[in-house]
Amino acid sequence: MAELIYYCGTMDSGKSTLALQTAHNHRSRGRTGLVFTNQDRAGRGQISSRLGLQSDAIEVEPNLDIHKYVVELLSEGTRVDFIICDEAQFYQPHHIEELAKVVDGLGIDVFAFGILTDFRTSLFPGSARLVELADRVQTLQVEALCWCGERATHNARTVNGEMVVEGEQVVVGDTNARDEVAYEVLCRRHHMRRVTSRLSGAGRAEPLPFNFS
Repeated sequence: MAELIYYCGTMDSGKSTLALQTAHNHRSRGRTGLVFTNQDRAGRGQISSRLGLQSDAIEVEPNLDIHKYVVELLSEGTRVDFIICDEAQFYQPHHIEELAKVVDGLGIDVFAFGILTDFRTSLFPGSARLVELADRVQTLQVEALCWCGERATHNARTVNGEMVVEGEQVVVGDTNARDEVAYEVLCRRHHMRRVTSRLSGAGRAEPLPFNFS
């Protein structure tokens, strides 16, 4: 039976690397598939890993009907054995429903990769629908670390080095602190207290006050 599987984690947990590795593994066994992405930091129609890996991909536009797209390819004689969906948190809920139709109606495995929650700790709409519909939701085994050394569980957005908790849900950036808009992974304790590596003193684990106003 084909499955819709969602692999999720924080930033820096190797999602895009695993997506590219999964595509490679299937292709090395003679399988043919499609690779989709949305708003990758490398630009439109690209999947990029922080390890330096990169591949062309199909950009998921808001009005794209993924199920219809796949059906048209199959009707033309194109073989599709699997589908990789990177940056799935940015997909619209209808895209996730279309992927479920691909699995159930066409018998094609779909492997989705993404982030569960945004910088405000709220679920992305695409991730929420994946949690609701996926046959399996698997947390990535590569654990990103907070500056304090604890397991990172939350994504923080910084603007000019300062952590923010308001703003548009989707602003494309990276974990490069030199950028105006950047992201950092934090443990829950430091995310709730808004203590980034910069505020902590470049990663030095210092005692925190008990009371925060």
